[in-house]
Amino acid sequence: MKIIKGFKFIQENMKSKNGKITWKVGEWQKHEGELEICNSGFHACIKPIDSLEYVYGNKFFLVEAKGKIIKGDDKFVASEMRLIKELPADKIFKRFAIACAKLCIKNYEKKYPNDKRPFEAIKAAEDYLDGKIKLAELNEKLSAAESAAESAWSAAESAARSAARSAAESAWSAAWSAESAWSAAWSAARSVWSAARSAAESAWSAENKILLKIIKENS
Repeated sequence: MKIIKGFKFIQENMKSKNGKITWKVGEWQKHEGELEICNSGFHACIKPIDSLEYVYGNKFFLVEAKGKIIKGDDKFVASEMRLIKELPADKIFKRFAIACAKLCIKNYEKKYPNDKRPFEAIKAAEDYLDGKIKLAELNEKLSAAESAAESAWSAAESAARSAARSAAESAWSAAWSAESAWSAAWSAARSVWSAARSAAESAWSAENKILLKIIKENS
């Protein structure tokens, strides 16, 4: 029987948003009845980038599915599924926010080549997560990036503004402690992801590869 892998968010109580079962890692669950995308069966996404459209909880899992499977445009539904491994969502999405900010920073630098504040905020976010700088220095760079975003806003430069804001968002995400970071990391990743998608037509494909790489490096 063919088995496919996917990605899925579930709630803190180990239940799906619209399901009644309690998930356990490694335990197969079987759906009885007809399958219908968005309606009945076990849902997940083959591409991790697609799962960001379905954040129905704060736990992020690699899953396996088998049995009857119906594939949609950005997700699939299966008759049998199990959780394989919980992925460190906080760490992954902080890194993803930073990576997406890097994709779109060129829009700011094209308009303001001598203003390095957004770039320095992105670098500071990365350095903070790597333990190279303290929170105070990160916050200083964050404030500078926010000022750059406000300047771009005043100048009505949408692409530059979006790029500068993405730098600030990635730094903001990194600043949150592990205990309270999930909502911050997700919010920043979602915001920066949207900015990067606007920055280039190829961003969707590029971001999926980036996210897969980050998942591999942090799992």
